[in-house]
Amino acid sequence: MTLPLEGVRIIAVEQYGAGPFGTLQLADMGAEIIKVENVAEAGDVGRHVRHADDPLPEGDSLFFQSFNRNKRSITLNLKHPEGQKVLHDLVATADGVLNNLRGDQPAKLGLTYEALKAANPRVVCVHLSAYGREGERASWPGYDYLMQAEAGYLSVTGEPGGPPSRMGLSIVDLSTGLQAAIAMLGGIVSARATGQGRDLDVSLFDTAISNLAYVGTWYLTAGINQGREPRSSHPNLTPSQLYRTKDGWLFIMCNKEKFWGVLAEAVGHPEWADDPRFATFRDRLKHRNMITEMLDSVLETATTEEWLKAFGGKVPAAPVHDIKGALDAPFVREGGRIVTLAHPSGRDVGTVGPAIREAGVQPPARPAPGMGADTEAILRDLGYDQERIAALREAGAV
Repeated sequence: MTLPLEGVRIIAVEQYGAGPFGTLQLADMGAEIIKVENVAEAGDVGRHVRHADDPLPEGDSLFFQSFNRNKRSITLNLKHPEGQKVLHDLVATADGVLNNLRGDQPAKLGLTYEALKAANPRVVCVHLSAYGREGERASWPGYDYLMQAEAGYLSVTGEPGGPPSRMGLSIVDLSTGLQAAIAMLGGIVSARATGQGRDLDVSLFDTAISNLAYVGTWYLTAGINQGREPRSSHPNLTPSQLYRTKDGWLFIMCNKEKFWGVLAEAVGHPEWADDPRFATFRDRLKHRNMITEMLDSVLETATTEEWLKAFGGKVPAAPVHDIKGALDAPFVREGGRIVTLAHPSGRDVGTVGPAIREAGVQPPARPAPGMGADTEAILRDLGYDQERIAALREAGAV
């Protein structure tokens, strides 16, 4: 069975996290991602983001492998006239070009639709930047944590009264990569129907603001300035937060009215379901502190695992894991959610697999490419002979 995006070719002028995460989604679904790296800058900076205990050789890293499996790499100097000629030849064979450069760079490097339409009028150009390609911040560098800070995330994360706290993952980078992938697919669908490509823009900042979703609507419509809630609780619903168990914590989310009665029965207090103080969401929210104390006192009599068995999937609940606990959990391991990449160094790389899955189909699992590993093969596919390839190398264009 073919993968959904087999036959789609994307040229990716990308680095670090957000752009590569977006094209990773496309690569896992079968798209050919040709990653453009500048040898003068030692390639994608992600190759050099290394943990102190990283076992991979220099020029590669576990960070880089996480974002770049199933891709190809070509070294190409876009500032060189001959490098631009190669780019145009590549674009002629491609469905899209994605970059995650600073907002003022795509035009300078000839990565816009205006610059590339002569080579391919159907090409879709997706630009992922920090603050967009227009406006006073177009030339600003920007990173995930800065977006979390400015977009209000730190004000709703952590315990009330505590210092501002960021989300522990690079959630804005990851979200923006997904938005870029959606933009690319939307553009390609349109281009295949109309024969007309276009520019589409996604920025870290716009994504961070967009992710405010309902808390943004609360403020913009009713002036509600949501802040932190105790124990990571839902601002409107309870019980929907952390509770103490005998050996740690349990997150319970009774986000439908029916689950309050199910929970009360499961913890041995069916009378709670009939208590008028807890009859509705609004009633329970008024008595959230009381409910927290009641549930803590019961849940602390058994372990997290014992309660999860007692709930038996009827009460929406989850254990609170660290990263090790999350990835070693049987549900993760037995469900095929871990992918092993056979790295050329001989050291297998274990990484999390794609979220999009198809029954009975194994996603591709090729390790991320060495810098420029596919340069010659890609150029030969374009019809370049050995003499021209050698001349390009001599000129510093590839």
